[in-house]
Order: sequence, then C-alpha cells, then structure tokens
Amino acid sequence: MSEDNFDIESLASYLHLPKNQLQKMADRGQVPGRKIKGGWSFSSSEIHHWLESRLGATDDDAELATVEDILNKSAPSDETISIAALIPTGGIELPLAARTKDSVIRTMTSVAGRTGMLWDSEKMGDALRKREELHPTALDIGVALMHPRRPMGNIIDDTFIVLGINASGIPFGGGFENLTDIFFLICSKDDRVHLRVLARLSRLLTIKDFLDKLRNAKSEKEIRNVIVESELSIV
Repeated sequence: MSEDNFDIESLASYLHLPKNQLQKMADRGQVPGRKIKGGWSFSSSEIHHWLESRLGATDDDAELATVEDILNKSAPSDETISIAALIPTGGIELPLAARTKDSVIRTMTSVAGRTGMLWDSEKMGDALRKREELHPTALDIGVALMHPRRPMGNIIDDTFIVLGINASGIPFGGGFENLTDIFFLICSKDDRVHLRVLARLSRLLTIKDFLDKLRNAKSEKEIRNVIVESELSIV
C-alpha cells in the first residue's frame, strides 16, 4: 500500500469504524475509494477532502463532535486543538479594511506575514485564490474559513490562524445575504492538523451568540476573550 493510500483495514483503524461498516459504506459509494484487484484503495487526499466536506456540510454540534473525536484519536498526540492559542500576537485585523475578495486575500496574507509565521505571503495568496475559484470557503452564516487546497507546511513556521472582521461585509462567494464579514485564515502544517483545526473551529461557530459577540467586539482583547470563553463551553 502506498503511503498516500489506505486499504480497508488501515482506513477503518484511522476512522475508528468497524471494518464491516466501512466496507458497506465503500460498497454504497458513501466514502471515496476504488477497487483494485478485488480490494479497496482509498486516497488519503480524497479521504481528507471527504472529511472536510462533512465538517462544512453540517451545523450539528453532535456530528461535528463525532468527527472531531475521530480526528483527535488519529492524531499522534493527545494535545487538544485550541483556536485561541493558534492565533498569534498581531494575528487579528480589526477592522479588516477590504471591499473585494482579492483585497481580503491580500490583507489576510499580509496579516499572516506580519506575525512572522508565514514566510511567503504572495505564494499563500495565489493558493488561496485558486482555492476560492475551485470552491468558495464562505459559509451562509457570514463566515469564510479561508485555506489553500492543500496545507503549505514549507512556507509556514507552524500551524496558526489569523482573523479579520470587516465592518459591513463583502461578496465572497456566499455568506449571510451574500455577504461575508468574518474571515479566518487557516495555515496548517499537514492535512491531519488542518482537519482537526477545522473541526474545532466549526464547533465554535455552532455556539449560540458566538458570531454576534465577535461582531460586537471593539478590540483584539475582547475578541480573544470571546474565543477563549466560547472554547471553554465545548464539551
């Protein structure tokens, strides 16, 4: 088996599912894979995209918690992902002064660059544009979870997030009333870390009043307090 592929046994272990259950899901086309010489082969990139799609397709915290639990069990360490801890000093832009999708991308990559954790803002910006053209990252709640199609660990110091909040919202390919005003830029070292970050962030977004509190925050300190307090409520 290629290091970039799972067979039925290794994927069942990775997803913490019984082998027979995964077999049925594959046979029914519920999980991406292909049969080779009578056995199933699953591309790791396709599986990660499938998990990412599951995270983006629901606002049910119970389902998100299940996916997050799967991802955490598959992680090499027991360390819990903390969104607040992943936002470095200088990683919050309030207000985010941008009026177009491209200016959002330019500004957010500039913010990421000034933290010292992103070494090539231009390259990240190009990757974000390609991702948005392929599939917009804006949700219908006025939030965009910006990220390149694949993690770019070679141009970042470590996994981190930057956050920008626009005063009125701009068209970004979706969002509440076709406008997006809250932008998270997720810069991850690898696919597994990216999915764990996305799962934790998705759970934050389901918390009642979380987005309203972010929109009403007047300073970086207030924003950080909102995130810290909200994370504490996640079981």
